[in-house]
Amino acid sequence: MTKKNITYKEAVAEIEVIMAKMESDELDVDELSAYVDRVAFLIKLCKEKLRHTEDEVKKIVESLDED
Repeated sequence: MTKKNITYKEAVAEIEVIMAKMESDELDVDELSAYVDRVAFLIKLCKEKLRHTEDEVKKIVESLDED
């Protein structure tokens, strides 16, 4: 799986599409593993983006306290 610049919003949307397919039994058992792997990748990506954003917000708030 290539890691292109996927936005948080795009990752969440893709997770939702895959989950809908899984819940509606649209996925074949042979495809399931690949989709679960993709969702795991997307969740990890989202967590990284959230951590990065949290760090950036903390830095901004801390810089406000310095004044």
